[in-house]
Amino acid sequence: MKIEIFSDVGCPWCFIGKRRFETALESFEHRDQVEVEWKSFQLDPSLPEHDHRNEIDYLVETKGMPRDQVTQMLAHVTQQAAGEGLDYDFDALVVANSWKAHRVIQRAKASSLETAARLEEQLFKAHFEDGKNIGSEDVLVELGTAAGLTAEQVREALDEDRWETAVKQDLATARALGVSGVPFFVLERKYGISGAQPVEVFTQALEQSWAESQPLQMVQPGGLDGQACGPNGCD
Repeated sequence: MKIEIFSDVGCPWCFIGKRRFETALESFEHRDQVEVEWKSFQLDPSLPEHDHRNEIDYLVETKGMPRDQVTQMLAHVTQQAAGEGLDYDFDALVVANSWKAHRVIQRAKASSLETAARLEEQLFKAHFEDGKNIGSEDVLVELGTAAGLTAEQVREALDEDRWETAVKQDLATARALGVSGVPFFVLERKYGISGAQPVEVFTQALEQSWAESQPLQMVQPGGLDGQACGPNGCD
C-alpha cells in the first residue's frame, strides 16, 4: 500500500502529524507492506533564505494576525507537540525559506524513501527544536549527511536544476489532487486525510485502505472446488 505525505518542513503541524501517523503505522498489522513517500509542499515561497524576524513578528506582519492571538496559537501548538514527545522552541526558531531543504529531500528520495524519511525528521527537529537555519546550505549539508547522504550529494541537490524540477513536480501533483494545506496524507490515491488528525483517524484510514486495496481471498468450503463455467465451457 502506498501513502504519500505532502508536507513543508516549516509547518509545525506537519511534525506533529508525522508523529501521530507514525504511531498509527507502528501498530498497523501490515506496516511492513506500506510504502511511505514524502512529497514537497511550500506554504510561503516569498520567505527569504533567512528572515531576521522571530516567528511571532513574522506571523503578525505577514498574516495580519493580532500579537496576542499569535502568542496563544503558538502556545497551543507547543502544547500539542509536547503531547507527541516533541519539544518546540519558537523563541529560538529561525524563520527561513524551505525551498532548498525540499531540493535536498528530493535528492534523498532518489537515494531511498528511507533516507528521505530520516531527512524529514532531521529537518523538523532542527527547525522546531534546535533553532537551526534550514535555509543555510551548511546546515543542509550537516542534516543531509546525518540522514545518509554524502556532502557531495547535498551540494548536487542545491546546484543541479533537476532537483528544482522534482520539487515543482510535487507541487504540481499537489495542485492536481486539490491539496491546499499541509500535512496532507494520500492513501492509494483514493483517500485523503487533511491535517494532524488524531491517531485513531490514521488507524481507521490505514485499515480501510488496506482492506480495499487487497485482492479477493478465495474461499473453498471443505477443500472442494465448485462447478463453474468459463470461456472454454462448463465443468
